[in-house]
Amino acid sequence: METKNNFEEMMRKLSPTLRRITHKLNGHFTFFDEDDLFQEALEHLWLAFRDGTLGDKTDSYVLQGCYFHLKNYIRKTMDRAKLMSLSAAIDDDGSTVEDMLAYKDNSIEDTADSAILNDAIKVSALSEKEERVLSLSLEGMTVREIGQKIGVSHVMVIKIKSRIKEKCKALRIGHVNGYQS
Repeated sequence: METKNNFEEMMRKLSPTLRRITHKLNGHFTFFDEDDLFQEALEHLWLAFRDGTLGDKTDSYVLQGCYFHLKNYIRKTMDRAKLMSLSAAIDDDGSTVEDMLAYKDNSIEDTADSAILNDAIKVSALSEKEERVLSLSLEGMTVREIGQKIGVSHVMVIKIKSRIKEKCKALRIGHVNGYQS
């Protein structure tokens, strides 16, 4: 019972700072959030407390250990997360998620229009740098990783992505209205 009370007392002291740490580390992941990170940190602390490794440690040391544990946890989780492009083949016949969605939600004409639009975007609408950013984005890279890879700032990558969206919108509108780009 004494161990439980000591752990609860320690958590009362550390929880506000631990919440700030998990909030800071939360990168708006789809597979976990800051509450999941907080629970992971609590589990890590409980195991360390139970094993007696926290007895002579300062609060700062304990919180720094939690921070590093959570960073490692995020890295390992992201390594396990599967990122899939909508245009990646998912069947032996080469069909894609994009094809399946198009077939289910749209008529045959809309599917053909989408295929023509995708080809038009690939062929004429995007500059070489825009194509590279789009390709790297579809591979699941972050804005900062893309910036490092192509040698521009992350702000420039955001601007390039914005231009890609605008071009796609304009191309789609022109295509739907019967105009050629």
